[in-house]
Amino acid sequence: MKTILIVLSFACVVTTTLNAQKHTCCSITATQEFSSLTADASFNASHAEPLPYVFNDAVGQMVGFKTPDGRKSQAFQILTPYKTNKWLFVFHEWWGLNDHIKKEAVKYFESLKDVNVLVIDLYDGNLATTREDAAKFMGAVEDARARSIIQGAISYVGKQATIGTVGWCFGGGWSLQATLMAGKQAAGAVMYYGMPEKDVEKLKTLQAEVLFVLAQKDEWITPELVVQFEADMKTAGKVLTVKSYDAVHAFANPSNPNFDVTAATDAYSQSIKFLAKQFFQKGG
Repeated sequence: MKTILIVLSFACVVTTTLNAQKHTCCSITATQEFSSLTADASFNASHAEPLPYVFNDAVGQMVGFKTPDGRKSQAFQILTPYKTNKWLFVFHEWWGLNDHIKKEAVKYFESLKDVNVLVIDLYDGNLATTREDAAKFMGAVEDARARSIIQGAISYVGKQATIGTVGWCFGGGWSLQATLMAGKQAAGAVMYYGMPEKDVEKLKTLQAEVLFVLAQKDEWITPELVVQFEADMKTAGKVLTVKSYDAVHAFANPSNPNFDVTAATDAYSQSIKFLAKQFFQKGG
């Protein structure tokens, strides 16, 4: 009996590693499932290394806050010149909270106008400039620690805050998870080709709409996976909008030197429209 149990456990690991976009026998979270893609060399190679860029805008600053696990975390914060309870949580992709992400955060801030922005660092200060480091950092993210960071951020902005979220790739999945965690404070989630939540019971607790940006040629967050997400959201009685583009994974990542300008521009416009509408409906 012991031998059988060991073999089954090993089979779970292999299934998750080789084909993370499918349901497996293992009880892992959606974000852990996405992180397991770092074992796939083709996934790592699909991410062009970011062009050098130094953020030197006077807008925004790094801030620190406590997390429930007794530690501290950091984020890049941009505040409106007047008081508002509207906050946009931005989640970096697999390179970490680099200057490209800060630049993108400023772009969202300027477009939304009356919304504070908090770019959350799920890598605890680690930054990647090579695929090897990015894979290492993403694969090492502990689910409990990431959730503690997000919970700390929710506490940091306060109980009166209305929270919208946006993220790419690794951050796309965490955008949805943060919206689930925000509960009644959630305004809406934008997911750029991130791993959907597959637990319908969890989706039933969602209290905001979701916009999913799909790359039709994505080999990992596939159209089939998103079709299942649509079905799961329908079962959960939740609202999901999918915007589909004839593009590959990471087409809109702000640090990708080979991004698809046309698709990324339209996806960004759709994201702003969605978030502005959700914030208006929620007030704050």
